[in-house]
Amino acid sequence: MGGFTEAVRERVRKARSALSEAVKAEDAYEVAVAQDELDDALRVARRHGIDVGMDVAADEG
Repeated sequence: MGGFTEAVRERVRKARSALSEAVKAEDAYEVAVAQDELDDALRVARRHGIDVGMDVAADEG
């Protein structure tokens, strides 16, 4: 696996984690920031055909 692929997967993993923590903390601002980062990371992954393990619909719910 290439370094770029691994970096994109790690970015998605961190973004998912940040979103989860922000939701648990009920911090609307951090949820918005984390969701934006996740959306961007997933967009990069899709653009490059990188499987990140979950579909986008699961992340939006």
